[in-house]
Amino acid sequence: MEEEQISKSKARRSVYILPNLFTMASLFAGFLGALWAIEGRFDMTCLAILFSCLFDGLDGKVARLTGTSSDFGVQFDSLSDLVAFGVTPAIMVYQWQLAPFGRLGILASFMLVACGALRLARFNVMSGKTVTSKKFFVGLPIPAAGCMLALFYMFERYLPAEIAAVVMPKACLGLVYALSFLMVSRVRYASFKEFGLVKAHPFSAMVTAMLLFVVVASEPWLMGFLLFSAYLLSGPFYTFFVLPRRAKLREPLQELS
Repeated sequence: MEEEQISKSKARRSVYILPNLFTMASLFAGFLGALWAIEGRFDMTCLAILFSCLFDGLDGKVARLTGTSSDFGVQFDSLSDLVAFGVTPAIMVYQWQLAPFGRLGILASFMLVACGALRLARFNVMSGKTVTSKKFFVGLPIPAAGCMLALFYMFERYLPAEIAAVVMPKACLGLVYALSFLMVSRVRYASFKEFGLVKAHPFSAMVTAMLLFVVVASEPWLMGFLLFSAYLLSGPFYTFFVLPRRAKLREPLQELS
């Protein structure tokens, strides 16, 4: 009996360590990205941010599938996210486009880190409350902000050099401020944690996923930038257009009841 209990405890520990290993991989990718950003190797930095996002998504999935979610894992994941999607993109955009703006560029880079930290702290506090919905995030998730900046850098190659030299610096400055404010805003963003539509229509969802994969694989940087841009705009559209209309439709029903 004692041997069985020991083996079970070891198995539980190994399962508990597994999601944290993915979090550690995400943190390591973010750390490498910061080093590459300092060296000016922005292509490698962007790849590191995207790989970090992949590992960040896997650690949550593994934790939910194995039933090993814990407060420690939540806090560790938040610290990893701050490095990978806050500090690393901030260093990259400052080295890439924001340095010529002087204090304004420094402030923009710091805002990205500070608002990301505030966003993660608010998420950790709200995640402990059972009243929060899992369908939507309050504020732009910090991984989406980091990946958006990485894909914004990759998108530059599709622009003519003359236009990129004039447009990109100001566009980058505006985008950094916009992402910072969206992270600490009350704008709702889809979390994709509940797949009710996928369960209801599995075949259609599979076909859609295959088509989406083919489209993205044809031009990964361009399509990735467009998809993340659509996600970025979906939050304000849902919050300021869809929710008010739903509220107006509910008012007559409440009066009748």
